[in-house]
Amino acid sequence: MQEDRRALLKGGRRYICAYGCARAWATLTFTGATAGAGVLDAAPWSFEPHFTFDVAYIAVSILLVLLFRRFVPLNENRAVKAASFGCMVAASLLCVAAAWVPEASFALMVGGSLAAGVGYGLFLLLAAEVLATFSLLRIFLFLSGAMVLGSVITFFCEGLAGVQAQAMLVLLPVLAGAYLRGAYYHVPTADRPKRGVPKFSYPWKLFALYGLYAFAYGMRANQLVAGAGRHSSVSTFILMAVLFATAYFASKRFNIGLLYRSPVVLMVCGFLLVPAESLFGAAVSGYLIAISYSLMSFLVMFLLFDISKRLGVAIVAFMAIKNAEQLLQVAGGEATGLLGALGLPASTEALTVTVIVSVLILAATALLFSEKELASKWGVSILDTGGLIERTAEEERAAERVDELSRTYRLSPREQEVLALLAAGKTGRVIQQELFIAEGTFKAHTRHIYEKMGINSRKELFDLLGISH
Repeated sequence: MQEDRRALLKGGRRYICAYGCARAWATLTFTGATAGAGVLDAAPWSFEPHFTFDVAYIAVSILLVLLFRRFVPLNENRAVKAASFGCMVAASLLCVAAAWVPEASFALMVGGSLAAGVGYGLFLLLAAEVLATFSLLRIFLFLSGAMVLGSVITFFCEGLAGVQAQAMLVLLPVLAGAYLRGAYYHVPTADRPKRGVPKFSYPWKLFALYGLYAFAYGMRANQLVAGAGRHSSVSTFILMAVLFATAYFASKRFNIGLLYRSPVVLMVCGFLLVPAESLFGAAVSGYLIAISYSLMSFLVMFLLFDISKRLGVAIVAFMAIKNAEQLLQVAGGEATGLLGALGLPASTEALTVTVIVSVLILAATALLFSEKELASKWGVSILDTGGLIERTAEEERAAERVDELSRTYRLSPREQEVLALLAAGKTGRVIQQELFIAEGTFKAHTRHIYEKMGINSRKELFDLLGISH
C-alpha cells in the first residue's frame, strides 16, 4: 500500500540530520575540494591529508568486512560507537590545534586525518544499520534528503573562517552522534537489527559495477572543476534534490530500472567532452562525470539495502565492502598520476585516459544490461517493476501468480501488464490512464486474456490468481 505522503518523513528526521551533519563534516575536514578552508589558511607543507583519511577509511572498512559478525549490531556495541564519535571529535580538535600551533600542524593533520577516516568509516556503518530499519521508499527519501542537507550545511560553513569555522568542525560531529543515537533509540525494539548473520552470498555483480565506476571516477577526480564531486558539492545537491523530489511526489511512477542505467550515459557523455573542453569548458564534462558517479554510488547503496532486507542479512556485511571499494577510486587517481609521470604529451595522456575509461564503461554496460541475476539470486525485482512502494505478502504472491499464468497461457507483454493491474484490483479507467490506452484497446486486451484462459468474468480471474475479491 502507498504510504501517506504526509507521514513519509516520520521517524527519519533524526537520521537525515545525523547523516547530513556527518557528510558536511567530512567534506569540510578531509574529503572535499576546499577541505580545511577556514582552519588552515596557509599550510607550510604540501602534504595531502585526504590520502591518509582514505587509508584509514579503507582499513577500517576492510576490518569490518572480515570481522562484522563479531560486532553486529554495531549500535548495540559501545566500543564501536565510542570509537566512531570519539575519533570524529578528536579529528576536529586536532584540526583546530593545527591552526593554533603551526609548527606542529603537519603531525596534527596526519593524526587528525587518520582519526577522521576511522571515525567516519564506522559512522557510515552505524548509520546504515539505522536506515535499514525503514521501508525502501523511506530509505530512498532519507538517503537523498540527508545528502541534500549535507550540501546545504557545507555551503554555509564554507563561508565561515577563523574561530567560527573551528567551532563548526567540533560541533558537527557532536550533532551527528547525538542525532544518530536518537534515531536508533526511536526505532521500535522489534525492528532493530538482530544478532547473528544467516548464510548468504554476496552480490558481487553490484560490487564489480561500483568498482569500475570508482576507478573511472578516480582517474578524473583531481581534474574536476569546483562544485563537481561526489561529496557535498553543487553537483551532489542538484542530483539528490531531484531524486528526493521525484521520490516524494511521484514514487508510484518512479522507474528505478531506467535510473539504474542512466549513469552509463552520463559517464560516457562526460568523457567524450573531455577532449572538447577548450570549446565547451571543463564544467560540463566535470559535472556529468561527478553526477554519474554519485548516482551510481547512491543506487548501488540503495540496492544493497533492498537485498539486505530481503535476505535478512545485516547491512554492515554489504556496506563495509562498498566503503572498502574507495581503494579503487584511490587507485584510479594513482593511475592518472603514473601516466603524468611518464612525460607523455598532454594529448596522448588524455587519449590514454579516454581509452582506459572506455574499456571500463563497456564492462560496466555489460553488467548493467544483464541484471537478471539480481532478481533470480538475490530477489531484487525493483529494477523491473519500477516504483519504490513495497508490496505486501499478498501482492507478492499475486505478482508471482501473474507471471506463472502469463507463461502458461502465453500472454503478450501488454496483456501481462493489463493482467497485473487487474490483479491489483484496479478499474478499467485507472488501467487506461496508467497504460495510456483507449477504452476499446483495454477491452480488447481483457477479452484476449479471458479467451486464452478460458474464463468469462473477473471473479473467475481472481479465482485463478488465488486472491480475495
